[in-house]
Amino acid sequence: MGKNLQTTDHLRPIDLARGHGLSTQAIRNYEEAGILPAAARTPHGYRTYTPLHAGALRAFLALRPGHGHPTATAIMRAVNRGSTDEAFRLIDETHAQLLDDRRTLRAVESALGDLDREPPTAPEPGGTLIGPLARRLGIRPATLRKWEHAGLVHPHRDPRTGYRVYDEAAVRDARLAHQLRRGGYPLERIAPLIAHVRTAGGLEPLEATLTDWHGRLSARGRALLAGAAELEAYLRARGRVPAGSRP
Repeated sequence: MGKNLQTTDHLRPIDLARGHGLSTQAIRNYEEAGILPAAARTPHGYRTYTPLHAGALRAFLALRPGHGHPTATAIMRAVNRGSTDEAFRLIDETHAQLLDDRRTLRAVESALGDLDREPPTAPEPGGTLIGPLARRLGIRPATLRKWEHAGLVHPHRDPRTGYRVYDEAAVRDARLAHQLRRGGYPLERIAPLIAHVRTAGGLEPLEATLTDWHGRLSARGRALLAGAAELEAYLRARGRVPAGSRP
């Protein structure tokens, strides 16, 4: 991890900023935000930092890609005030969210796979009415109306009769919602996924999106590992600094 953080070398704000592409104002802002421990002052009022501050900065910058700026800030604040249990809780929450995102991705892929295995159905001329679509899916029409209210499907209305009419895209959305509901997903989590399908322009273009999704989850997992390593180094350094000399 480089230089021993237990040494008492005095560092200027520019010494911390250099090498990280940061400004000296950013260093001062990080200190004021509690990301860095409070700096000592010279008789003339200038801030002086130590290698311990450099370790705190490295830890924060390593935590930020995996946890995001607000959570990384909260983790460092907790550590610097001695609340390591709170810091670990925040870290656990990020890992839990990542696991939840992986489960969501698997559910989407499973639902799409189920759709691919279903025998293709030729779209009805002019669209499908709510009754036939509900029978095809094995659900009640009231369920389709509930999904419409939640934003999962968007049928249009026949101008003459006022009946709901589901075009090919709306049928696709209803089928996907049905598969995800069978997988136990609540409506509020299904809606953004179906919106993602609409944005992608259907199921086929979504394949590239799913591949990218896998990559982003893997990158975040590695970022969490890197952040944990730097935070552990900082925690060890704090433990080595005598209480009376800790910033």
